[in-house]
Parts: sequence; structure tokens; C-alpha cells
Amino acid sequence: MSFRLSARSRDRLKGVHPDLVRVVERAIQLTGVDFMITEGLRTPARQAELKRAGASQTLNSRHLTGHAVDVAAWVDGDVRWDWPLYPRIASAFKQAARELNTPIVWGGDWARLRDGPHFELDRKAYP
Repeated sequence: MSFRLSARSRDRLKGVHPDLVRVVERAIQLTGVDFMITEGLRTPARQAELKRAGASQTLNSRHLTGHAVDVAAWVDGDVRWDWPLYPRIASAFKQAARELNTPIVWGGDWARLRDGPHFELDRKAYP
């Protein structure tokens, strides 16, 4: 099955680093679980709002520089947050990143504060 990014997801990729956009575009072709982009580039005000609400632990997010995106699984016309869906989406992102030689980090691999919807360009290659 092949999925496509919606116009809304494409709009949310505005300001995101072109290498990460390419990974997203390839991942949507590879994934077995449809997904949408929920956030890409964030303003400092938006980041502060998320931190105050407890939805983020930092004011120094990779979203502020366009080096991160958040996704949501899209199943049968509904957003789904079931954990088992996100490793499947991450598998597509990781394959896309390998194919494009673009190192990424998946928030689901973090030892603390695992964040399944989060993908970012690796800081080692994209400081």
C-alpha cells in the first residue's frame, strides 16, 4: 500500500530542513501505517507554550530550527496514538534515512522520555 502526504501535512513541513523533508517524503512511500505531520518548525512562543503544558521538556527543541517533525498515525480516518503503530512508522523513516544517507534520530529510541511521534536530524551531522 502506498500513501501520500496531505496538503495539510505538506503545509506543516514549511520551514523544515530540506533533507528531513526528503526523508518524510520517502517514508510516506515506504510505510505500512499512514501518518500525518502534526508539527514541523515551531516558534519560540509555541515551544514555551508546549513546555508550560508539559508536552515538552525543553525550550531548546530541534523544532525551533526546522530540524524535527512530529507525526501522528492515521488509521481508518482517525488519528491513533497506540504505541505499536509508531515503531512501524519509525521503520519507514529509518529506511528512508538510510536510502537518502541522512542520519536521523527517532524519539522512540530515547532511553528517557520516549517520544514515538518525534523524528529529528541527528545533531552530529546537523548541529
